[in-house]
Amino acid sequence: MFIGEYNHSLDDKGRLAIPAKFRQLLKTGSVVTKGLDDCLVIYPKKEWDKLAEKISALPFNKTNDRSLARFILAGATEADFDNQGRITIPDHLRKFCSLNKKAVIAGLYNRLEIWNETSWNLYKAKTEKQSNQIAEALGEIN
Repeated sequence: MFIGEYNHSLDDKGRLAIPAKFRQLLKTGSVVTKGLDDCLVIYPKKEWDKLAEKISALPFNKTNDRSLARFILAGATEADFDNQGRITIPDHLRKFCSLNKKAVIAGLYNRLEIWNETSWNLYKAKTEKQSNQIAEALGEIN
């Protein structure tokens, strides 16, 4: 299970250290791809396989289904760890989410999100102010 918020830095080669407590959950493989809200997502291989299967089963004759498949699947790449627990974020993914030196890794139970630190702070401030309205709109969670 991935939970928590962690600040990390990218080096000049686009390598990002993943918190040590999460590496064990990703040891059997992981995939990084574009996420919604201008962030990246890292999926453990098992979760990725489930998501990719669902997306690939969408009807190819619908424009939105094709667009989602291209968005999520085409830019995806396997995320291999080096000896220091870092993954290399490809240039096209760094550009997608304006990822520079400072990044935030957010644990979301079955996946991790990687955010540009400034974007994360703006997003978090906005949603925290709206948390009551968001909760009300979603109804009960139990």
